[in-house]
This record gives sequence, structure tokens and C-alpha cells, in this order.
Amino acid sequence: MPTSPQRGRFITLEGGEGAGKSTQLRRLADTLRETLRARGAELVTTREPGGSPGAEEIRALLVTGETGRWSPVTEALLHTAARRDHLERTVWPALEAGNWVLCDRFFDSTMAYQGYGLGLGRGSVETLQTAALGGFRPDLTLILDIDVETGLRRAVARHGGEDRYERMDIGFHQRLRDGFLDIARREPERCAVVDADADPDTVQARIWSAVSSRLGLPS
Repeated sequence: MPTSPQRGRFITLEGGEGAGKSTQLRRLADTLRETLRARGAELVTTREPGGSPGAEEIRALLVTGETGRWSPVTEALLHTAARRDHLERTVWPALEAGNWVLCDRFFDSTMAYQGYGLGLGRGSVETLQTAALGGFRPDLTLILDIDVETGLRRAVARHGGEDRYERMDIGFHQRLRDGFLDIARREPERCAVVDADADPDTVQARIWSAVSSRLGLPS
């Protein structure tokens, strides 16, 4: 876990299927790179599950195949193993070097997907998170919130191959959304909920407003 006083900042984007995270991450990355360049820092973009060679191999096991191929406990263990490798090989070295890291999903997704969506519960997921992360937390988590049915329509329109979670039932997706909103209510200092049911430019402006105000960047 990074301890340098010059440590960079760690920002995560979260949300259910079809919330627009990938699009908004690219847009936020472009803006952040310009802002950080003046400070002599760089931006690293990454994702979970994945973000390191070993974690990408685990990703393939999680996002493809039959919806019931893993039990909730097994899924959470796989995500946590991938996360630890990602932190050790990608995130922590970048932060120690004074760079900022922008990540598409992090530990809140495990809590929301496996803890709430699949019913594993907060306690079991928190135990795994503590073992893998200790006290490490993002500096800011942006939770893109959207109506479940709207998000699923968007997700289906992408026609991507990594659709295992998208194919889960509507009840799972509603629990998932409720889980993310509950996480935000529990940790308002870290989390900012962004209404993602708008055009990409509007959502981008909402995100930058949250980032600039929370992290002291020019608006």
C-alpha cells in the first residue's frame, strides 16, 4: 500500500450495466491528462477485473460463459485475487511514482455484484476486501446511476462478448443498483453519485464537476 507523501490520486468509476462507464472514463481521462500535465504528473488508466497480466486471465473466467458457472463465494474470491495482483503490479507502483490512476471498476463492484446482487452479503465481502486491501481506498469513487431497464437496453445494444452479467435476471440488476446507492449512502465522503440518464456531454460535465470540487482541480 502506497505511503509516499507525493502519492498520486486514485479515482474509480462504478455503476451497473449500460451506465456508460467506458465512454465517460475515456472522456475523463482526456481532461485529466491535460490538467495533470501542467503538474508534471501522468495518468494511468486501467480496469477491473483486469489491469495486470494475471488479472486479465482471471477476467476471462468471470465475464464470459454461463451465468451460473460460479457460486457467489467463488466469484468474490476470483475478483479479489485479480484485484490484489492488479494493485501490486499496476495501481500501487503508479501511485508511488506520483501519478494518478483512473480505474473502470474497483472493490465497490465486488460488493455490489456479489455482495448485493448475488446475495453473498456485506460481511463476507468486507472480510475479503480487508485481507486483500488492508485500509487502502480510492480517493474518489464516481457511481454512475441509471434506471435498470434503460441501462440494460444500452448494454444489449453494444453487442459485446463479455456479457455474462448482462444476461442475469432483472432482479439481480435491481439489487445491483440498490447496492451501489447504498454504498454511496454509507460513504458519502468517498463516493459521488452521478445521474447517468442523459446525453454523454451532460454526464461528462456532471462528472468533471464532482472531480474538480472533490479533488481541488480547476473547474
